Amino acid sequence: MVSKLAKRPVSENIVELVERKGIGHPDSIADGIAEAVSRSLCQLYLDEVGEILHHNVDQNEVSGGQSETWFGGGKIIDLPYIILLGRAVEDATFQDRKLRLPVRSEAVKAARSYLKENFHDSKLAQESGFNIEDCIVDVRMGKGSQDLIRNYQRQARRCPPNHQICKPANDTSLGVGYAPFTDTERLTYAMERFIRNEAPKHGLDAVGKDIKVMASRYKDEIHIIIACAIISPRVSDPYEYHSIIEQLKALCMQKAHDILGYNVEISINQADDLSSDDPGDYYLTLSGLSMENGDDGSVGRGNRVNGLITPFRPMSTEAAAGKNPVTHIGKLYNVLASQIASRIANEAGEEILEVQVKLLSQIGSPIDLPAIASVELITQDDNNYHKWNGRAWDITNESLSSIEELTGQIVKGSIALF
Repeated sequence: MVSKLAKRPVSENIVELVERKGIGHPDSIADGIAEAVSRSLCQLYLDEVGEILHHNVDQNEVSGGQSETWFGGGKIIDLPYIILLGRAVEDATFQDRKLRLPVRSEAVKAARSYLKENFHDSKLAQESGFNIEDCIVDVRMGKGSQDLIRNYQRQARRCPPNHQICKPANDTSLGVGYAPFTDTERLTYAMERFIRNEAPKHGLDAVGKDIKVMASRYKDEIHIIIACAIISPRVSDPYEYHSIIEQLKALCMQKAHDILGYNVEISINQADDLSSDDPGDYYLTLSGLSMENGDDGSVGRGNRVNGLITPFRPMSTEAAAGKNPVTHIGKLYNVLASQIASRIANEAGEEILEVQVKLLSQIGSPIDLPAIASVELITQDDNNYHKWNGRAWDITNESLSSIEELTGQIVKGSIALF
Protein backbone atom coordinates (compact mmCIF):
# COMPACT_ATOMS: atom_id res chain seq x y z
CA MET A 1 0.00 0.00 0.00
CA VAL A 2 1.07 3.57 -0.65
CA SER A 3 0.07 6.26 1.82
CA LYS A 4 0.80 9.90 2.48
CA LEU A 5 3.03 10.55 5.48
CA ALA A 6 1.74 13.64 7.25
CA LYS A 7 5.00 14.96 8.66
CA ARG A 8 7.84 17.14 7.54
CA PRO A 9 10.95 15.48 6.12
CA VAL A 10 13.98 14.90 8.31
CA SER A 11 15.88 17.56 6.39
CA GLU A 12 13.48 20.16 7.82
CA ASN A 13 13.74 19.03 11.44
CA ILE A 14 15.50 21.36 13.84
CA VAL A 15 17.90 18.62 14.97
CA GLU A 16 19.43 15.73 13.03
CA LEU A 17 22.05 13.15 14.05
CA VAL A 18 23.92 10.82 11.68
CA GLU A 19 26.80 8.40 12.25
CA ARG A 20 29.03 6.24 10.09
CA LYS A 21 31.49 3.66 11.36
CA GLY A 22 34.28 3.23 8.82
CA ILE A 23 35.46 -0.13 7.52
CA GLY A 24 38.26 -0.21 10.11
CA HIS A 25 35.91 0.15 13.08
CA PRO A 26 35.67 -3.17 14.97
CA ASP A 27 31.92 -3.41 14.35
CA SER A 28 32.45 -2.89 10.63
CA ILE A 29 35.30 -5.40 10.62
CA ALA A 30 32.89 -7.93 12.13
CA ASP A 31 30.33 -7.08 9.43
CA GLY A 32 32.90 -7.29 6.66
CA ILE A 33 34.20 -10.67 7.79
CA ALA A 34 30.67 -12.06 8.18
CA GLU A 35 29.75 -11.05 4.65
CA ALA A 36 33.05 -12.33 3.25
CA VAL A 37 32.43 -15.70 4.92
CA SER A 38 28.87 -15.87 3.55
CA ARG A 39 29.99 -15.03 0.02
CA SER A 40 32.78 -17.59 0.21
CA LEU A 41 30.39 -20.28 1.42
CA CYS A 42 27.98 -19.39 -1.39
CA GLN A 43 30.74 -19.93 -3.92
CA LEU A 44 31.80 -23.19 -2.25
CA TYR A 45 28.23 -24.48 -2.40
CA LEU A 46 27.81 -23.41 -6.03
CA ASP A 47 31.08 -25.05 -7.04
CA GLU A 48 30.49 -28.31 -5.20
CA VAL A 49 26.71 -28.76 -5.24
CA GLY A 50 25.43 -26.34 -7.88
CA GLU A 51 23.24 -24.32 -5.50
CA ILE A 52 23.58 -22.17 -2.40
CA LEU A 53 22.80 -24.18 0.71
CA HIS A 54 21.37 -22.95 3.99
CA HIS A 55 23.67 -20.82 6.12
CA ASN A 56 23.57 -17.77 8.39
CA VAL A 57 26.97 -16.64 9.63
CA ASP A 58 25.99 -13.31 11.14
CA GLN A 59 27.30 -13.82 14.67
CA ASN A 60 31.02 -13.07 14.38
CA GLU A 61 32.82 -11.32 17.23
CA VAL A 62 36.02 -9.28 17.21
CA SER A 63 37.77 -9.32 20.57
CA GLY A 64 40.34 -6.57 20.74
CA GLY A 65 43.93 -7.28 21.68
CA GLN A 66 46.35 -5.23 23.74
CA SER A 67 49.09 -2.95 22.50
CA GLU A 68 51.42 -0.28 23.78
CA THR A 69 52.17 2.76 21.66
CA TRP A 70 54.55 5.68 21.82
CA PHE A 71 55.57 8.39 19.40
CA GLY A 72 57.67 6.67 16.75
CA GLY A 73 56.63 3.10 17.55
CA GLY A 74 54.85 0.58 19.72
CA LYS A 75 54.35 -3.13 20.28
CA ILE A 76 51.58 -5.71 20.34
CA ILE A 77 51.13 -7.42 23.68
CA ASP A 78 48.09 -9.60 22.90
CA LEU A 79 46.82 -10.28 19.38
CA PRO A 80 43.22 -9.48 18.37
CA TYR A 81 41.01 -12.56 18.51
CA ILE A 82 38.21 -13.14 15.99
CA ILE A 83 35.65 -15.88 16.45
CA LEU A 84 33.45 -16.98 13.56
CA LEU A 85 30.00 -18.09 14.69
CA GLY A 86 26.81 -19.03 12.91
CA ARG A 87 25.23 -21.95 11.09
CA ALA A 88 26.08 -23.60 7.78
CA VAL A 89 25.21 -26.88 6.06
CA GLU A 90 28.25 -29.15 6.02
CA ASP A 91 26.85 -32.43 4.64
CA ALA A 92 25.27 -32.56 1.19
CA THR A 93 24.34 -35.01 -1.55
CA PHE A 94 25.18 -34.21 -5.15
CA GLN A 95 24.67 -36.60 -8.07
CA ASP A 96 24.19 -39.49 -5.61
CA ARG A 97 27.48 -38.66 -3.89
CA LYS A 98 27.58 -37.73 -0.23
CA LEU A 99 29.84 -34.76 0.35
CA ARG A 100 31.46 -33.37 3.45
CA LEU A 101 32.04 -29.70 2.72
CA PRO A 102 34.94 -27.86 4.41
CA VAL A 103 32.80 -24.96 5.66
CA ARG A 104 34.95 -24.17 8.70
CA SER A 105 38.26 -24.03 6.89
CA GLU A 106 36.59 -22.03 4.10
CA ALA A 107 35.28 -19.56 6.68
CA VAL A 108 38.72 -19.05 8.22
CA LYS A 109 40.27 -18.59 4.79
CA ALA A 110 37.62 -16.03 3.85
CA ALA A 111 38.10 -14.09 7.08
CA ARG A 112 41.87 -13.92 6.63
CA SER A 113 41.49 -12.93 2.98
CA TYR A 114 39.16 -10.08 3.97
CA LEU A 115 41.60 -8.78 6.56
CA LYS A 116 44.51 -8.97 4.13
CA GLU A 117 42.63 -7.33 1.27
CA ASN A 118 41.39 -4.39 3.31
CA PHE A 119 44.04 -3.79 5.97
CA HIS A 120 47.37 -5.31 4.95
CA ASP A 121 50.19 -2.80 4.53
CA SER A 122 53.55 -4.49 4.04
CA LYS A 123 55.47 -1.29 4.75
CA LEU A 124 53.54 -0.68 7.96
CA ALA A 125 54.02 -4.31 9.01
CA GLN A 126 57.79 -3.75 8.80
CA GLU A 127 57.57 -0.45 10.69
CA SER A 128 55.31 -1.74 13.46
CA GLY A 129 56.20 -5.41 13.72
CA PHE A 130 52.48 -6.25 13.48
CA ASN A 131 50.89 -7.91 10.47
CA ILE A 132 47.08 -8.02 10.22
CA GLU A 133 47.44 -11.66 9.19
CA ASP A 134 48.77 -12.38 12.68
CA CYS A 135 45.26 -11.98 14.13
CA ILE A 136 43.90 -15.13 15.76
CA VAL A 137 40.91 -16.46 13.80
CA ASP A 138 38.84 -19.19 15.49
CA VAL A 139 35.70 -20.88 14.23
CA ARG A 140 32.77 -22.36 16.14
CA MET A 141 30.19 -22.68 13.37
CA GLY A 142 27.54 -25.38 13.62
CA LYS A 143 24.65 -26.77 11.62
CA GLY A 144 21.31 -24.98 11.55
CA SER A 145 18.13 -26.40 13.05
CA GLN A 146 16.40 -29.08 10.99
CA ASP A 147 13.13 -27.14 10.65
CA LEU A 148 14.88 -24.07 9.21
CA ILE A 149 16.97 -26.17 6.84
CA ARG A 150 13.85 -27.96 5.57
CA ASN A 151 12.00 -24.66 5.23
CA TYR A 152 14.93 -23.39 3.16
CA GLN A 153 14.95 -26.48 0.92
CA ARG A 154 11.26 -26.72 0.05
CA GLN A 155 8.90 -24.54 -1.91
CA ALA A 156 6.87 -21.99 -0.02
CA ARG A 157 3.81 -23.68 1.46
CA ARG A 158 1.64 -20.66 0.72
CA CYS A 159 2.80 -20.25 -2.86
CA PRO A 160 -0.15 -19.37 -5.16
CA PRO A 161 -0.80 -21.60 -8.20
CA ASN A 162 1.50 -20.86 -11.16
CA HIS A 163 3.47 -18.33 -9.10
CA GLN A 164 6.98 -17.85 -10.47
CA ILE A 165 8.94 -17.38 -7.24
CA CYS A 166 8.29 -19.95 -4.53
CA LYS A 167 11.37 -19.61 -2.36
CA PRO A 168 10.09 -19.42 1.23
CA ALA A 169 11.16 -16.62 3.54
CA ASN A 170 13.70 -17.91 6.04
CA ASP A 171 12.35 -15.73 8.84
CA THR A 172 9.52 -13.46 9.89
CA SER A 173 11.32 -10.18 9.72
CA LEU A 174 11.21 -6.71 8.24
CA GLY A 175 13.27 -4.48 6.03
CA VAL A 176 13.33 -0.69 6.06
CA GLY A 177 14.58 1.85 3.57
CA TYR A 178 14.29 5.57 2.91
CA ALA A 179 15.39 8.17 0.40
CA PRO A 180 16.77 10.62 -0.45
CA PHE A 181 19.75 11.26 1.80
CA THR A 182 19.80 14.61 3.56
CA ASP A 183 22.83 16.90 3.28
CA THR A 184 23.96 15.67 6.70
CA GLU A 185 23.70 12.04 5.62
CA ARG A 186 25.50 12.61 2.32
CA LEU A 187 28.30 14.40 4.08
CA THR A 188 28.68 11.79 6.82
CA TYR A 189 28.84 8.93 4.33
CA ALA A 190 31.28 10.71 2.04
CA MET A 191 33.59 12.00 4.78
CA GLU A 192 34.70 8.59 6.06
CA ARG A 193 35.42 7.37 2.53
CA PHE A 194 37.27 10.59 1.74
CA ILE A 195 39.56 10.30 4.75
CA ARG A 196 40.25 6.61 4.15
CA ASN A 197 40.98 6.97 0.44
CA GLU A 198 42.38 10.47 0.07
CA ALA A 199 44.40 11.24 3.20
CA PRO A 200 47.38 9.07 2.12
CA LYS A 201 47.38 10.78 -1.29
CA HIS A 202 47.95 14.09 0.51
CA GLY A 203 50.95 12.75 2.40
CA LEU A 204 48.98 11.85 5.53
CA ASP A 205 50.01 8.20 5.65
CA ALA A 206 49.82 8.29 9.45
CA VAL A 207 46.01 8.34 9.24
CA GLY A 208 44.61 4.90 9.96
CA LYS A 209 41.48 3.17 8.66
CA ASP A 210 39.59 3.10 11.94
CA ILE A 211 37.44 6.17 11.36
CA LYS A 212 34.11 7.14 12.89
CA VAL A 213 32.15 10.16 11.76
CA MET A 214 29.37 11.63 13.88
CA ALA A 215 27.42 14.53 12.43
CA SER A 216 24.93 16.73 14.19
CA ARG A 217 22.81 19.41 12.62
CA TYR A 218 21.05 22.15 14.55
CA LYS A 219 18.87 24.21 12.21
CA ASP A 220 21.26 25.03 9.35
CA GLU A 221 24.54 24.42 11.17
CA ILE A 222 26.35 21.09 10.83
CA HIS A 223 29.06 19.96 13.22
CA ILE A 224 31.11 16.88 12.41
CA ILE A 225 33.09 15.04 15.07
CA ILE A 226 35.65 12.62 13.66
CA ALA A 227 37.50 9.92 15.55
CA CYS A 228 40.49 8.81 13.52
CA ALA A 229 43.21 6.40 14.62
CA ILE A 230 46.73 7.76 14.05
CA ILE A 231 49.55 5.32 13.34
CA SER A 232 52.21 5.75 16.04
CA PRO A 233 55.30 4.56 14.07
CA ARG A 234 54.63 7.36 11.59
CA VAL A 235 54.43 10.19 14.13
CA SER A 236 57.62 11.36 15.82
CA ASP A 237 56.22 13.65 18.54
CA PRO A 238 53.14 15.62 19.68
CA TYR A 239 53.99 18.49 17.37
CA GLU A 240 53.88 16.29 14.29
CA TYR A 241 50.67 14.74 15.60
CA HIS A 242 49.10 18.20 15.92
CA SER A 243 50.24 19.05 12.39
CA ILE A 244 48.67 15.89 10.96
CA ILE A 245 45.35 16.63 12.65
CA GLU A 246 45.33 20.22 11.42
CA GLN A 247 46.15 19.16 7.85
CA LEU A 248 43.45 16.51 7.96
CA LYS A 249 40.96 19.02 9.30
CA ALA A 250 41.72 21.45 6.48
CA LEU A 251 41.21 18.71 3.89
CA CYS A 252 37.91 17.69 5.49
CA MET A 253 36.72 21.30 5.64
CA GLN A 254 37.40 21.71 1.93
CA LYS A 255 35.69 18.40 1.11
CA ALA A 256 32.61 19.39 3.10
CA HIS A 257 32.44 22.69 1.25
CA ASP A 258 32.81 20.89 -2.09
CA ILE A 259 29.89 18.60 -1.22
CA LEU A 260 27.51 21.11 0.33
CA GLY A 261 28.62 24.47 -1.00
CA TYR A 262 28.96 25.94 2.49
CA ASN A 263 31.23 25.56 5.53
CA VAL A 264 30.68 23.21 8.45
CA GLU A 265 32.37 22.89 11.82
CA ILE A 266 34.76 19.93 12.17
CA SER A 267 36.46 18.49 15.25
CA ILE A 268 38.94 15.61 15.14
CA ASN A 269 40.01 13.35 18.02
CA GLN A 270 38.28 15.36 20.70
CA ALA A 271 39.68 13.26 23.55
CA ASP A 272 43.29 14.30 22.87
CA ASP A 273 45.03 16.38 25.51
CA LEU A 274 46.91 18.86 23.37
CA SER A 275 48.92 20.18 26.33
CA SER A 276 50.43 16.77 27.11
CA ASP A 277 53.64 15.12 25.95
CA ASP A 278 52.39 11.71 27.10
CA PRO A 279 51.48 9.45 24.11
CA GLY A 280 48.72 7.96 26.26
CA ASP A 281 46.83 11.23 25.90
CA TYR A 282 46.52 10.88 22.12
CA TYR A 283 44.62 8.55 19.79
CA LEU A 284 47.66 6.52 18.76
CA THR A 285 47.52 2.99 17.40
CA LEU A 286 50.20 0.73 16.03
CA SER A 287 48.18 -0.43 13.03
CA GLY A 288 45.59 2.30 12.48
CA LEU A 289 42.94 -0.03 13.96
CA SER A 290 41.58 0.28 17.48
CA MET A 291 40.88 -3.45 17.67
CA GLU A 292 44.57 -3.89 18.48
CA ASN A 293 43.99 -2.43 21.93
CA GLY A 294 40.80 -3.56 23.62
CA ASP A 295 38.11 -2.24 21.29
CA ASP A 296 35.67 -5.03 20.38
CA GLY A 297 33.19 -5.48 17.54
CA SER A 298 29.99 -7.36 16.76
CA VAL A 299 28.04 -8.00 13.58
CA GLY A 300 25.03 -5.72 13.20
CA ARG A 301 26.07 -3.18 15.82
CA GLY A 302 27.24 -0.67 13.28
CA ASN A 303 25.91 0.76 10.01
CA ARG A 304 22.65 -0.26 8.37
CA VAL A 305 22.70 -1.51 4.77
CA ASN A 306 22.85 2.07 3.45
CA GLY A 307 26.13 2.64 5.32
CA LEU A 308 24.75 4.91 8.02
CA ILE A 309 23.32 4.93 11.53
CA THR A 310 20.36 7.32 11.54
CA PRO A 311 18.32 7.54 14.78
CA PHE A 312 15.98 10.14 13.23
CA ARG A 313 14.99 7.70 10.47
CA PRO A 314 13.09 4.40 10.51
CA MET A 315 15.67 1.63 10.90
CA SER A 316 15.71 -2.13 11.07
CA THR A 317 17.79 -3.71 13.82
CA GLU A 318 18.67 -6.70 11.63
CA ALA A 319 22.29 -7.66 11.08
CA ALA A 320 22.26 -8.05 7.30
CA ALA A 321 25.91 -9.06 6.83
CA GLY A 322 26.44 -12.83 6.90
CA LYS A 323 22.82 -13.87 6.40
CA ASN A 324 22.13 -16.14 3.44
CA PRO A 325 21.35 -14.08 0.31
CA VAL A 326 18.73 -16.50 -1.03
CA THR A 327 15.82 -16.40 1.42
CA HIS A 328 16.81 -14.47 4.52
CA ILE A 329 14.58 -11.44 4.67
CA GLY A 330 16.83 -9.73 7.22
CA LYS A 331 19.21 -9.21 4.32
CA LEU A 332 17.02 -9.16 1.21
CA TYR A 333 14.24 -6.87 2.41
CA ASN A 334 16.58 -4.28 3.90
CA VAL A 335 18.48 -4.08 0.62
CA LEU A 336 15.30 -4.08 -1.44
CA ALA A 337 13.49 -1.49 0.69
CA SER A 338 16.44 0.88 0.28
CA GLN A 339 16.51 0.28 -3.47
CA ILE A 340 12.77 0.87 -3.82
CA ALA A 341 12.93 4.11 -1.85
CA SER A 342 15.90 5.37 -3.87
CA ARG A 343 14.29 4.47 -7.18
CA ILE A 344 11.07 6.32 -6.30
CA ALA A 345 12.93 9.36 -5.00
CA ASN A 346 15.28 9.53 -7.98
CA GLU A 347 12.43 9.26 -10.47
CA ALA A 348 10.20 11.81 -8.74
CA GLY A 349 12.93 14.34 -8.00
CA GLU A 350 11.81 17.34 -5.98
CA GLU A 351 8.15 16.38 -6.30
CA ILE A 352 8.64 13.88 -3.47
CA LEU A 353 10.43 15.16 -0.38
CA GLU A 354 10.93 11.82 1.34
CA VAL A 355 10.12 8.13 0.81
CA GLN A 356 9.92 5.49 3.52
CA VAL A 357 9.57 1.80 2.63
CA LYS A 358 8.82 -1.02 5.08
CA LEU A 359 8.54 -4.67 4.03
CA LEU A 360 7.38 -7.42 6.40
CA SER A 361 7.79 -11.12 5.63
CA GLN A 362 6.09 -14.24 6.94
CA ILE A 363 8.33 -17.26 7.40
CA GLY A 364 7.46 -19.90 4.81
CA SER A 365 5.73 -17.47 2.42
CA PRO A 366 7.25 -16.58 -0.98
CA ILE A 367 9.97 -13.99 -0.66
CA ASP A 368 8.35 -11.77 -3.31
CA LEU A 369 5.00 -11.69 -1.50
CA PRO A 370 5.51 -9.77 1.74
CA ALA A 371 2.81 -9.81 4.38
CA ILE A 372 2.95 -6.01 4.29
CA ALA A 373 4.59 -3.68 1.79
CA SER A 374 4.23 -0.11 3.01
CA VAL A 375 5.39 2.88 0.98
CA GLU A 376 4.96 6.28 2.60
CA LEU A 377 5.45 9.51 0.70
CA ILE A 378 6.06 13.00 2.00
CA THR A 379 5.10 15.52 -0.64
CA GLN A 380 4.65 19.26 -0.72
CA ASP A 381 1.00 18.98 -1.70
CA ASP A 382 -1.77 16.51 -2.49
CA ASN A 383 -1.30 16.91 -6.24
CA ASN A 384 2.20 15.47 -6.13
CA TYR A 385 1.06 12.66 -3.86
CA HIS A 386 -1.74 11.66 -6.24
CA LYS A 387 0.63 11.99 -9.18
CA TRP A 388 3.16 9.57 -7.70
CA ASN A 389 1.29 7.08 -5.52
CA GLY A 390 0.45 4.79 -8.44
CA ARG A 391 3.95 4.89 -9.85
CA ALA A 392 5.44 4.26 -6.41
CA TRP A 393 3.36 1.09 -6.10
CA ASP A 394 4.39 -0.04 -9.59
CA ILE A 395 8.07 0.41 -8.69
CA THR A 396 7.54 -1.58 -5.49
CA ASN A 397 5.91 -4.48 -7.33
CA GLU A 398 8.53 -4.44 -10.09
CA SER A 399 11.30 -4.56 -7.51
CA LEU A 400 9.68 -7.41 -5.58
CA SER A 401 9.21 -9.43 -8.77
CA SER A 402 12.96 -9.23 -9.44
CA ILE A 403 14.06 -9.94 -5.86
CA GLU A 404 15.92 -13.09 -6.90
CA GLU A 405 18.40 -10.96 -8.85
CA LEU A 406 19.72 -9.64 -5.53
CA THR A 407 21.24 -13.03 -4.69
CA GLY A 408 23.73 -13.01 -7.53
CA GLN A 409 24.58 -9.36 -6.97
CA ILE A 410 25.26 -9.97 -3.28
CA VAL A 411 27.39 -13.05 -3.94
CA LYS A 412 29.47 -11.03 -6.42
CA GLY A 413 29.92 -8.28 -3.83
CA SER A 414 28.29 -5.60 -5.96
CA ILE A 415 25.87 -4.56 -3.20
CA ALA A 416 27.26 -2.83 -0.11
CA LEU A 417 25.76 -3.97 3.18
CA PHE A 418 27.39 -1.67 5.73
